[in-house]
Amino acid sequence: MRLTASTVALLTTSTLLWAGNAVVGRAVVGLVPPITLNFIRWLLAFVILLPLAPWVLGRGSGLWPLWRRYALLGLLGVGSYNALQYLALRTSTPLNVTLVASSMPLWMLALGRLFFGMRVSLAQVAGVLLSITGVGVVLARGRWQQLAALQLVPGDLYMVLATIAWAWYSWLLPARPGEPARLRGDWAALLLAQVVFGLGWSGLFAAGEWAIHPDARIVWGWPLAAALAFVAIGPAVLAYRCWGLGVERAGPALAGFFSNLTPVFAAILSALFLGEAPQPFHALAFVLIVAGIWVAARR
Repeated sequence: MRLTASTVALLTTSTLLWAGNAVVGRAVVGLVPPITLNFIRWLLAFVILLPLAPWVLGRGSGLWPLWRRYALLGLLGVGSYNALQYLALRTSTPLNVTLVASSMPLWMLALGRLFFGMRVSLAQVAGVLLSITGVGVVLARGRWQQLAALQLVPGDLYMVLATIAWAWYSWLLPARPGEPARLRGDWAALLLAQVVFGLGWSGLFAAGEWAIHPDARIVWGWPLAAALAFVAIGPAVLAYRCWGLGVERAGPALAGFFSNLTPVFAAILSALFLGEAPQPFHALAFVLIVAGIWVAARR
């Protein structure tokens, strides 16, 4: 599959919003438990989506005969990925979390080769290496010695699991034979179908979190309200819409390369909100990551 300007815009928008999601997730540590944050986020997203496609919950929508497929999509994309990411941000540094998440193209190619009959080309391998090198430039801030000082903590394992879950979700996302055209053709209905089941998973996980940590608390206030509004509207509804359409057009393997733009956007957002001026290595990293996407996309 080839990339078009609109497909690039869709996938890039998703990664930009998810970079903001990581920044906000780190900012609200101490205000709300991580898995509960994921549940509230998707509960708000459900409220937003329901008026856009209420028919999807009806008997004749075509969703319920496919409940196993959408329950799995809801588990991976709604119930697991961001819950694990928020959990990772409590015990791991943003630098380590970003480094682990940059392995997404590797997992996309590995799952595609093992379970979906995909042939991995030399161009794709070269694209992975170029993109990861670009991510390394950002993480090292132009000083490679900084990478050697990284120390893995339990949160890094959570991010590995999150990355694998998202890669699997992306491979399952494209349409399958027998799926109703009305369901696949309405983006709000398609996302709502996943959120219905994902909300059940995330609610179950949140209940377990409170059972394990009965002293957990939520600090309500304008900072948390603003954070919840952003993660529900931007990274949840808009980003998932853009990512789903981008995966449909470009394919899961190629779309996975765009995840390496997230560290670049995270660096830019840090510069905007933390007062850190952009450095020349940001431009170098961007060139390397985009080069990796371009090499992998060539026929």
